[in-house]
Amino acid sequence: MTYSLIIGDINHPTIFIMSRICSITGSRPVRGSKIHRRGLAKKKGGIGMHVTAVTPRYFTPNLKTKRIWVPELKKFVTVKVSARALKTIAKNGAHATLSKAGLI
Repeated sequence: MTYSLIIGDINHPTIFIMSRICSITGSRPVRGSKIHRRGLAKKKGGIGMHVTAVTPRYFTPNLKTKRIWVPELKKFVTVKVSARALKTIAKNGAHATLSKAGLI
């Protein structure tokens, strides 16, 4: 299942942005933070690390657009999948995995 975000109104043109969501596992970007540190560690002879800022960031899934051959249908199916989903397809088979996700 893919989702699109529509941006725009009457005065501005509409832009379609494809989402970063895996078609099989449903994994999506999650919001997190990065801790900025400053200083030399004590074990390296310094006075210790100090946290100076906590900056917001997004952790995005490892998504790839892939053409997957489905032998039962005798055709390729193009899907946006994560690396984890590719392992699932290799383990359970393309037809079983894609039909369970509702893509075929």
